Amino acid sequence: FADIDELNNRIHQVLEDPAVVGVVVTHGTDSMEETAIAVDTFHTDHRPVIITGAQKPFDHSEADGPGNLFEACIIASDASARNIGVLVVFGHAVIPARGCTKWHTSDELAFATNGPEEPERPDPLKLTQLGETSVEVISAYPGATGAAVEAALAAGAQGLVVEAMGSGNVGSAMGAALGKALDSGVPVVITTRVPRGDVAGAYGGAGGGATLAAKGAIGSRYFRAGQSRVLLAVAIATGQHPATLF
Repeated sequence: FADIDELNNRIHQVLEDPAVVGVVVTHGTDSMEETAIAVDTFHTDHRPVIITGAQKPFDHSEADGPGNLFEACIIASDASARNIGVLVVFGHAVIPARGCTKWHTSDELAFATNGPEEPERPDPLKLTQLGETSVEVISAYPGATGAAVEAALAAGAQGLVVEAMGSGNVGSAMGAALGKALDSGVPVVITTRVPRGDVAGAYGGAGGGATLAAKGAIGSRYFRAGQSRVLLAVAIATGQHPATLF
């Protein structure tokens, strides 16, 4: 999270100038959704912060970067973009940071949202550094054991995000390991590997989402693993209950 800390610090510094009407950040697409949610969570200013980038290199005959940058600057200077948090402007789309996800590896319309068009946005938090916070993402799959959970905790993870199956379920062996982690006070967020839909803890059994929720695991709603990891790290770093950020 050190790079995110550096960017957040710089944005807050730039916005100390009252002459600035908005901020545009150019960013690689692979981790844009994580940066967007991290900046949004600490963005207390009414002026817009827009994040954009490109799918094609600058010397490509059909480079999309200049067009994306132009549209990002237009949105950043538009009064209607104030007081609504961070936006991703990409491929002629304007997407709220909360729920934004990269849905295509190469298409110029690279990003979509899993959330509502106007997602509810919790009150932004006072800027806090995340660089010392460790949250690991663990993938569930048929037959997965608890080894990845145990290894993450042994390596010092302060929180876990589980990319579960279906609406938020894991196998019994991984479920047992997650139950032990929850019993020891480690926060666990359950998301899903399914591209669309909300996480819903509906199933029982050792690895069922309902069982894990009863032990204290938090469903990520429409957030997927990348943004869930950031939100859990923010919760740990600030002392907020994770459920208040999802």
